[in-house]
Order: sequence, then C-alpha cells, then structure tokens
Amino acid sequence: MIENAQLISLSRQIALQRQMDVVANNIANINTTGFKSEQLLFEEYVMPVARHQDFQRLDQPLSYVQDWATVHDLANGPMLQTGNDLDMALNGEGFFAVQTPAGERWTRSGSFQINSTGTLVDLSGNPVLGEGGPIQFGATETSFTVASDGTVATDAGPKGRLRIVEFANPQALTRDGSNLFAGGTPTPATGTSVMQGFLERSNVSGVSEMAEMIRVTRSYESLASLTEKQDELRRSAIQRLGDANA
Repeated sequence: MIENAQLISLSRQIALQRQMDVVANNIANINTTGFKSEQLLFEEYVMPVARHQDFQRLDQPLSYVQDWATVHDLANGPMLQTGNDLDMALNGEGFFAVQTPAGERWTRSGSFQINSTGTLVDLSGNPVLGEGGPIQFGATETSFTVASDGTVATDAGPKGRLRIVEFANPQALTRDGSNLFAGGTPTPATGTSVMQGFLERSNVSGVSEMAEMIRVTRSYESLASLTEKQDELRRSAIQRLGDANA
C-alpha cells in the first residue's frame, strides 16, 4: 500500500517537473518577438489490475498522473510599433515562411534584415521566402514598402510577395528552435494581413507564468514532504516487525 502511494506521488512529481520546464521556457521567452507560449495537458492513467474468479476480492484500481500533450497558445501577442521598415507583424493566424538548411520552417517573428548579398533574412540569417523564392534587393534600392497582402516593393518597383501560410491544425506544428515551427500542411493565408513597421511581442503573461511557477513549486514541495513521511512510516513498520520477531 505504501509502495502504491509512493509510485502515485512519484508520477505526479515527474509531471510537475515537466510542467516546470514548460513554465520556465515561457518565462525565458517573455521578450522574444513572436513567441507563443505552451501549456501541458494531463490525464489520468489507470493502472491495469489482475482479474480472476478465484480471487477473494478484486484489486483496487490505481490512478496515476500522465502528461500526454503540449499545446501551443497561438493567440496574437501585443503589437509594438517600431517604425523600422524591415519589421513586420502578422495580424491573423498566419506564419512567415523561411528557408533553413533543414528545409522550410514557419515563424511569427518578423524582425528581418537585408544581408550582404541583398537577401531578406531573419535574425538567424535564414532567407525569408516570397511566393517565388527568397526576396532579393539591389544595392542602390530604397523606399522599402510592404502592403497588407505581403507585396514587397522599393523605388525600383515590385520585388515579390511574402509567402504567408496558415494551417488547418496549427497544434500539429512542432518547435524547431530559434523561434521556428516545423511540420504541418501549409496553405496560402486568406485571413492574415501584414503590418509594416510593427513587431508582435510574445504572448506570454509574466504574471500568470510566475503564479503558475509558484503553484508548481509548492505542489512539488508538498509531494516531497508526503514522500518523506511515507518513508518514515515504512521504517517504523520495519523496526516494529523486527522488534516483534526478536
């Protein structure tokens, strides 16, 4: 019985440790442009028990804690006006497409720049994709403008249209580092507009995440205290059995 209680407590402690990792990652990215927070989903896992007609009494089911999914909070973050022509934010559910060495990836971070070869890139140097591939600029081009539909132009004329994609099931996306998402089946965006001179801030709520961190810490400490008491109870029972048989 004590062993069962300890295993149940251990399953909850493991789940709390994973939840703390998620909370800590959210807090660490509270100032990351376009970052989307995450949450863990938990479910009850009922331990299978033996069943047979010869048993005098049926075993009692044991319920453990199991984290079975991580979900993305894809709500739009607050918009920050920067006035920088190369800063862009997305109003809607779409993502920018960028080309990485591992293939196409998706991001909400619109803090872009032009590299030495005249290519529009993100902060990691990945080319930002237009509908016809990476967007290129000449060395002398000025008056950089982006329309709400993603059309890019300079004083030399149109340069292409940003490839903005949406997903029927954005929860199927997986994080791929550097504030990028991978996977999913992208389709051309229909309900997303581009805002030039703005950046989308992280949608992490610092107050909510700090409160969650305190709650998780206290829950973990409470379980640790319970486990310690169970260990003391076991040691006491063993000692009494030993004294009785002496």
